[in-house]
Amino acid sequence: MKKIIVIGAGPGGLATALLLAGKGYRVKVVEKQAYVGGRTSSFNQNGFVFDRGPTFFSMPHLLEEIFAEVGRNLSDYLTLKEVDPLYKLQFDGLSFAPNRNEQQTYSEIERLFPGNGEGYLRFMTETREKMNALMPLLQNKHDSLLDYTRLRALKALPSLSLGKTLYDELSKYFTDERLKLSFTFQSKYLGMSPWECPGAFSILSFMEHEYGIFHPVGGVNQITKALATAFQELGGEIELNRAVKKIIVKNGRAKGLAYEDGEQEETDELVINVDFAHAMSNLVDDQHLKKYKRTKLKNKKYSCSTFMIYANVEKVYNEHHHTVVFSEDYKKNVEEITGSKTLSVDPSIYIHNPIVTDDTLAPKGKSPLYLLAPVPNNFSHLDWEEHKETFAELIFDQIERKSNFKDLRSHISSYSVVTPTDWEHQFNVYKGATFNLAHNLGQMMYFRPHNQFEELKNCWLTGGGTHPGSGLPTILASASITANGIFKADKKGILIK
Repeated sequence: MKKIIVIGAGPGGLATALLLAGKGYRVKVVEKQAYVGGRTSSFNQNGFVFDRGPTFFSMPHLLEEIFAEVGRNLSDYLTLKEVDPLYKLQFDGLSFAPNRNEQQTYSEIERLFPGNGEGYLRFMTETREKMNALMPLLQNKHDSLLDYTRLRALKALPSLSLGKTLYDELSKYFTDERLKLSFTFQSKYLGMSPWECPGAFSILSFMEHEYGIFHPVGGVNQITKALATAFQELGGEIELNRAVKKIIVKNGRAKGLAYEDGEQEETDELVINVDFAHAMSNLVDDQHLKKYKRTKLKNKKYSCSTFMIYANVEKVYNEHHHTVVFSEDYKKNVEEITGSKTLSVDPSIYIHNPIVTDDTLAPKGKSPLYLLAPVPNNFSHLDWEEHKETFAELIFDQIERKSNFKDLRSHISSYSVVTPTDWEHQFNVYKGATFNLAHNLGQMMYFRPHNQFEELKNCWLTGGGTHPGSGLPTILASASITANGIFKADKKGILIK
């Protein structure tokens, strides 16, 4: 029986491992940390439970399909609650809370942004067609330029909005700047500016409006825990606290792993699910690489980073589950993050207030408040030890001034902070770029590292660093593409069409 090792117990690695185990492969997942999930994990802070990274979950049918493929029902492992309205978007003096019901959102747009309701309906209709055209590209591999000549690619070509940015694309539908930002801020999920992000990514906001946003009881971290449980039920093995030092390469093939403790282990196939640029910089010797040597990796484009505050709050704010507080000059703020790479004095802030949906996450009458500000990655050379306390105070100031989380500091019993430096050195995220390689056209599809890794034989990639990209739905899609590739190479047939 063929043996496969997966490096990294993030969602992409666990989903790939589950699909492989479901086909009878002998699969082991090795994970450096003492827990599964990678950035999609949880931690307990004095009785308050926090998601470490992702807090949005959309398109749950993709996860349902993966579980169904191995004879499991997702509902046996995970309880999902829909969050509706989707989120509260807080602008200076105005808040907008769209929901999944088109007619209700249309009415709310007409109330707040008169004359823009028709553009919203047109956006939904036209982007639904775009989504249908793009899905075959997002669900299939792209390891040859000839893939662009396939019928599915030719059909999707008009939907790529080539030459248009995401901001340009939304300007076709809306006249009010705040409304444009309401449908383009999702580019932050990719760590990009809407003035640079390709127009094809208008599907991001559409996905939320079309498929909804869900909260797994216990947090988004429960997704990776569910994948791990189902994988182990099928005989899969997970080794925690198992740090990889090097990938052993012989004659251009990935043959095994050398661990930090000095042990070595052979494998027939290897799947990499750690941060791509970190893996290439640390786990593979340069002599085995061409396109992705260390010197070349530095010239790639990377996403922004995030400054995180996880606060134990001694009260419950009856506010939305998800709130985004926009900078007064959002374009300037985005340019500071992705362009000049300087620290903003007016950052945009995301507030995750899950206790209003899930009372299991903190003691009664208290709440775990997760605060995120997009910031430059570590190509900025910012000294976060010098800046982190003052930047945390700035975030508290902005929240108390601009949102309904009034007097927040007086209700915080304790909090912890994760900076871009921490993301890089504690969690092995290259340059702290928490959303991986950027998603510009020159780093998408064929031009992104291939699921069947082109530099090493017997080696595969899954997760945000490969096709189709970052974000939980696309990471799950990458898992299916990678598993399909292994099955096809083994002549075991196609898994999910």
